[in-house]
Amino acid sequence: MLPRSEPGELAVLVDLPHHSGLGGALTYLHGHALAPGTLVQVPLGRREVMGIVWDEQATTASPPEPGSCKPVAAVMDLPPLSAHWRALVTFAADYYRRGVGELALSVLPPELRKATPAALARRGARLAKRLNRPAVAPHGQGSAVDGAAPPLTPEQSAVLQALLQTTGNEQTPPAGPPAPVLLHGVTGSGKTEVYLRLAQRTLAQGRQVLVMVPEINLTPQLEARLRDRFAGHTLVTLHSGLTPAQRVNHWLQAHLGQADLLLGTRLSVMASLPRLGLIVVDEEHDPSYKQQEGARYSARDLAVYRARLEGLPVILGSATPSLESWRHAQQGRYRLLRMPSRIGHGALPQVELVDLNLQPRRVASSADGSLLSTALVAAVQEGIDRGEQSLLLLNRRGYAPVLHCGACAWKSECPHCSAWRVFHKADRSLRCHHCGAAERVPRACPACGNLDLSPIGRGTERLEEQLAPLLRGRDGGPVRILRIDADTTRQAGSLQSQLAQVHEGEVDVLVGTQMVAKGHDFRRMTLVAAVNPDGALFSSDFRAPERLFALLMQAAGRAGRDPKQAARSRMLVQTAYPLHPLVQALRQHDYDAFAASQLEERQAVGLPPYSHLVVLRAEARTVQAAQAFMAEAGAAANETLKSLKAFHAAQAVGGPFGEVTLYPAVPAPVARVADLERWQMLLESASRPTLQALLRDWSEALLALRERHRAVVRWALDVDPLSL
Repeated sequence: MLPRSEPGELAVLVDLPHHSGLGGALTYLHGHALAPGTLVQVPLGRREVMGIVWDEQATTASPPEPGSCKPVAAVMDLPPLSAHWRALVTFAADYYRRGVGELALSVLPPELRKATPAALARRGARLAKRLNRPAVAPHGQGSAVDGAAPPLTPEQSAVLQALLQTTGNEQTPPAGPPAPVLLHGVTGSGKTEVYLRLAQRTLAQGRQVLVMVPEINLTPQLEARLRDRFAGHTLVTLHSGLTPAQRVNHWLQAHLGQADLLLGTRLSVMASLPRLGLIVVDEEHDPSYKQQEGARYSARDLAVYRARLEGLPVILGSATPSLESWRHAQQGRYRLLRMPSRIGHGALPQVELVDLNLQPRRVASSADGSLLSTALVAAVQEGIDRGEQSLLLLNRRGYAPVLHCGACAWKSECPHCSAWRVFHKADRSLRCHHCGAAERVPRACPACGNLDLSPIGRGTERLEEQLAPLLRGRDGGPVRILRIDADTTRQAGSLQSQLAQVHEGEVDVLVGTQMVAKGHDFRRMTLVAAVNPDGALFSSDFRAPERLFALLMQAAGRAGRDPKQAARSRMLVQTAYPLHPLVQALRQHDYDAFAASQLEERQAVGLPPYSHLVVLRAEARTVQAAQAFMAEAGAAANETLKSLKAFHAAQAVGGPFGEVTLYPAVPAPVARVADLERWQMLLESASRPTLQALLRDWSEALLALRERHRAVVRWALDVDPLSL
């Protein structure tokens, strides 16, 4: 039973950012005891907002003056948010340096935060009427329809048995929280079926299952499979594609225990699930699990923490695990299970390299965007003639990244950002992919009046255009090319309808970005071509090779998924660096070799996972304002570090206080976005506790700088950043 507060003063969290200086709980009055986790409406200024009754030991923002506390306006008729949920929120707010109230309220559905008790009661009644069944299935009586379950391969059986031993059962429960499991399985090895078997066992115990995917476009295919397998259970989803009403309904069903399975993107890790028994994080390596605004949390890392907090099994699955997870497995912190073979003994596609150094000058230079080698075009045509499909991967949308004037060297620079506006030929527009600014293509060069403006480079739109005249359909008619990227999938439902065309064989060649490179089961696909992957090989971002290798391995996995066609499946990689270690590891499908090489490089220079990073990011109207803020922030960090070292030395406990390296502030890679100057400062330490200790004191010092630096629009601490 939850502890109950005494009648009188209550600690209530409301949505106040940490930057406000009121990141803790506020004190309100109520005539009855309310359990921590109870949702309430409280007055805040001139409005009423939703709040959460918090634990009695919660730190209040400031001691209330006598007689100043206001009463709670209303109490929501919902079960309290659990102690485990509150502990998860508290940990995340502390680790990622956000206000507890800000984080706790931000992960609730917006419609719930605006609801009145009466409206919430009506919504709850409608949900109960629609379900018309008990909230919790009788223990041990799962009603899943499992007739469609395929037989397990020996690898799947071995992995499943190992997982069942790890998670224990009612007769022999595990001695402690089960260790996180890293399931390293090649594409097409059947990881999803393992997830389903574990989910079936969990549901039969009357528990809930959380399945996480990194991106919204991966949910429909998995959702259909889950609904088909567990037709007798209630499945809900949580992702950005839902309407506000759908989102609050799905959240309520999960919170009330009416939903048995929750499938969602990164926000779902913070969902209220009172009967949670299993967490699955599919494609655990994907950077989309890292929130890039507000509380910049890693959903994958919070899933691991939540599982440990609640004593649950968590499965991290990937064909290309993140180097952090891989090292945890090497150290024994995660249990590593492997599935190195494809179902049906299908072979992974043979990787063939097209050396651009040996291509005709027109292709090798590619100044006009013509990056289609003869070998690539011939391979695509061969597939078309056999009635098979090909995927051409180019991770850049639009027609060309830059429009250029040959007379005066003008380029289509964005007036609001340190970036080029991309040329989109379909609607004759120049669009900035950072701030969204768009305008019609000028009739003449804005600088010199030259009428001859030409595109430089290539995007998916241009690649689609160039392919059409080079290929013929199987019947001798036009080739059927489909382009899938962020531009062609803007309308609701468009992605699903386009993917359906591919699955139904109505497409010969699929041109796309990373949206189509992972998670899709294209049964007719026998050829994948990476058109231009070299840009990431020498990026200044140390994580770029890891992301590129994962993308190419995932893309390769789209080919040969039908065992009947696996023997002739191929991946062509056009590259000017065929001897690069990444390319050679890709050629052998050798993740282990790639990971070993990357870890060796990172260890030599002290980069993650051998160190821990924090980035202070700031935006201001002028460079001078950003620099001034960063200068004082850096000085405050050094003073904080000096004080912590002195305190630690005076306590004479343990070893020396860990070292922290504070790098000078520099402009962000894209230094200006939407007329805001962006600067960043990097902190690095081999000791996570040391870095966290510094952050707790330094963040308070940063709050004190607000009054002197009002010209700074906003700043944020990014803990464990994925991009620098």
